[in-house]
Amino acid sequence: LFLGFLIPIVFWSTLFICSSILDDYNHFSRLVSELGAFGTETQYIFTIGLVLSSFLSILFIIGLYRVCTYNKISTIPVLIMLTFSFSIAGAALFPLPLELHGILGMPSILLILSPTTALLLWSDKNKPGGIKLMSVLSLLIMSLGFLAFFPDVLSNFIGIKQRFFHLGWSVWFVYLSYSFFKLKYQKSNN
Repeated sequence: LFLGFLIPIVFWSTLFICSSILDDYNHFSRLVSELGAFGTETQYIFTIGLVLSSFLSILFIIGLYRVCTYNKISTIPVLIMLTFSFSIAGAALFPLPLELHGILGMPSILLILSPTTALLLWSDKNKPGGIKLMSVLSLLIMSLGFLAFFPDVLSNFIGIKQRFFHLGWSVWFVYLSYSFFKLKYQKSNN
């Protein structure tokens, strides 16, 4: 369950390490995937960081799944998170400009369904605390990332638009880590 804190740290550290190596990289105007583009000097650092994030997210999902089944709450919001694990590994292993980069990276947009379904399905007494607020907050931040599909909106800031999505899932992962750890601890003390 602790990995929900670690995954965003690994992901964002990878971005900042790679961008510090590339002199002309601008987080506001350039895509995340450009840090791992084929032939860049940061390609392998980026790949390692994203594949590690993917692997850790699978372990995190297993932990969340166990707590869900133990507390008899729906596992659907947790299982949806596998789209993130799959996408981030795919985007890392098939760098820009390879066609598979976009194809394998696309399922991550389904991650927005995790807080949505959690809001709908985690409503009984065994639910994590603060679920309404954190689901809505994560959902709103991730939704801002969908501005990337509207090129005329903030056209010079594609990097910022994309990072909203990453910030949204980061908030969601940290919340889940904290709340499920707390849920597990409370249940084990009863």
